[in-house]
Amino acid sequence: MAVAGRKRRTMLSTTLAAMIRGRDRIGRYGTFPHAQGGGRQMTALDGFRVLDMTQYEAGTSCTQALAWLGADVVKVESPRGDPGRGPTGNAEYFIVWNSNKRSVSIDLQQPRGRQMLLDMLPRYDAFVENYGPGVMEKLDLGYDVMKAVNPGIIYARVKGFGLEGPWSDYKCYDMVAQSAAGAFSITGEPDGPPVRPGPTTGDAGTGVQMALAITAAYAQKLRTGKGQHIELSMQEAMTYYLRTATASTHFGARPSLRVGNGGRPTMSLYRSRGDGPNDYLFVMAVTHRMWENLCRAMERPDLLEDPRYADHAARQENRTALSAEIAAWVVERDKYEGMRALCDAGVPASAVLDTKDLYENPHLVGRGFVREVDHPVHGRIKLLGWPARMSESAVPVEPAPLLGQHSREVVAADLGLAADAIDELVREGVLTEAS
Repeated sequence: MAVAGRKRRTMLSTTLAAMIRGRDRIGRYGTFPHAQGGGRQMTALDGFRVLDMTQYEAGTSCTQALAWLGADVVKVESPRGDPGRGPTGNAEYFIVWNSNKRSVSIDLQQPRGRQMLLDMLPRYDAFVENYGPGVMEKLDLGYDVMKAVNPGIIYARVKGFGLEGPWSDYKCYDMVAQSAAGAFSITGEPDGPPVRPGPTTGDAGTGVQMALAITAAYAQKLRTGKGQHIELSMQEAMTYYLRTATASTHFGARPSLRVGNGGRPTMSLYRSRGDGPNDYLFVMAVTHRMWENLCRAMERPDLLEDPRYADHAARQENRTALSAEIAAWVVERDKYEGMRALCDAGVPASAVLDTKDLYENPHLVGRGFVREVDHPVHGRIKLLGWPARMSESAVPVEPAPLLGQHSREVVAADLGLAADAIDELVREGVLTEAS
């Protein structure tokens, strides 16, 4: 067994080394900083190349995650660009989901453009798309076609309802997926209608799951040398974030109920001092020890002696009276003051931050999570960073690319085309460069 294990490890090391040696593309990523040598730290996905044919958010969030982990992500756009760019071509929505990528603009409707993409494919490890049902097949760029060109390709597809089943041909966006996955049904007040959730988890939550699947497929490819097809349904991906809610359904026998802002006096949202739309504090004293800490922070030891609040069941039974006691304490303080007092006492709590607060929050700014980059159109802008901090994989943040900003350098490096050949492609409209 020991000999067999050593043989297997030796074969794995040999395979991995051969794959890395065979990548003459490493270090040939044009001017993209984190993908070059030059003394920069190697990143987690150094050498991993992705052809990105995604749009809007469900796919772009996936490829951005891979880029933040160090992959060389080349975004393939039509001459009109990703619809997420908006009418200006550089909408803020596009910018926040496409940092650390390069853009090459190819007209895939032209046979020469489609062939160019296929000629580039052998130099990439993964291909990602999230177009509507049937689009890739109409372009004749399905998995079988691409696998024939690059047998090792990881072909990843984000679809609203998957590739099979009675709903598979339906178009889907973030909130459609959230509605279909049950997120609306558990959001809102108990006596009110379902409420649309705020975060775009149906898109971005799906994208992160796809990035995880692609990374796992790459790890498998390093062992086997084989690529694979990955399909991810937005509806199914969204259910991952409802697992806790489904725990109360007795394995699907009954639906979960809406509970509003908590349903418990010690786990609820309270108005703080101030009249702003987000001047609120969320308190989450979920254990008896935290309840004791809450009473001490409020300087109300009498509540600990009150039989109405002796245990969780009693506090729940007398929740109206207890909620009034907590509300009276919270409203005397601004949300940050209340947060500090409770957190210092060992009670989990948070001020309600709005999206503007995130860019100015001393904690996030102090940790370096808020990054500043120079965008060629918008100038100096702030971006929220990648939350995972890896001690051996620091990736600098680069602004989202202009449409076709890297067209010339990508096709020159990937296809070995001379300047005059690229000029001809531009004149014929097969290739578009940033203006």
